Amino acid sequence: MTWWAVEVRADAAERDAVAEWLVRRTGQAVEEQPDGRLIGYTTDESSSHQVGRELQTTFVSIALGPPQAVDPVDWRTAWRAGLGPRTIGRLTILPTWCDRPAEAGVLVRIDPETAFGTGEHGSTRGALHLLDRHLVAGATVLDLGAGSGILAIAAAALGARRAVGIENDGEAVPVAVRNAELNGVSGAVSFLEGDAGLLAPLLGPADLILSNILRDANTALLPAIHQALAPEGLAIFSGMEVSEAPLFRASLDQAGYQLVDEVEDTGWWSVAARPR
Repeated sequence: MTWWAVEVRADAAERDAVAEWLVRRTGQAVEEQPDGRLIGYTTDESSSHQVGRELQTTFVSIALGPPQAVDPVDWRTAWRAGLGPRTIGRLTILPTWCDRPAEAGVLVRIDPETAFGTGEHGSTRGALHLLDRHLVAGATVLDLGAGSGILAIAAAALGARRAVGIENDGEAVPVAVRNAELNGVSGAVSFLEGDAGLLAPLLGPADLILSNILRDANTALLPAIHQALAPEGLAIFSGMEVSEAPLFRASLDQAGYQLVDEVEDTGWWSVAARPR
């Protein structure tokens, strides 16, 4: 089978967003070259042109190279390229095929497969930073939009008594379950497929809720998260670009939340807040 490469150059502030868009749009891995180029893949030439047109209408800073036919790629292993250990606060995020670093902290081994969440994305790192800062040992945690399970698993590794991840993508749930088993936290972590807005209030009260999604989804979830939080509970929101911070701060204020802490990482903004 011949694949077609879509080559994209983007400003640093948009690069992570472009990469995530390409993964979601094409369902394929994205290569990040040392010079900053992103290379996505489609299954035929017409699709590559369509993806290029959609990119140009979605992002303002990009430049596209002409689509090119490439040799077949084994995606079972190609997506591993460039992934390595990440230190985030007390945490060391480690792909399954890497050896444990000599000075690893609280270790979380992660194999994302087709699910989002490796610690390589600024929104995930921001959520992990805030989780490391604010998780209290023995807490109960909900992870909305769990993806690979990295946040729920990290919460358990840092001392949470119980963590439940909710994910609406049925293909991601088995990946998250395997990652929990891999990290030896299956007794403390579980994952459910479903609508976070419906399930979160039923699963609460939770001491800490993580929501690494997108701004519109985070805004829509604010009432459900309010219902699901325990008294003095804390919510951590990520998945938003820095430029969206003023809009979401306003949404937090209107929904009765007060901002507690925030993090910026490569153009992505994460925030911790609790109901007033």
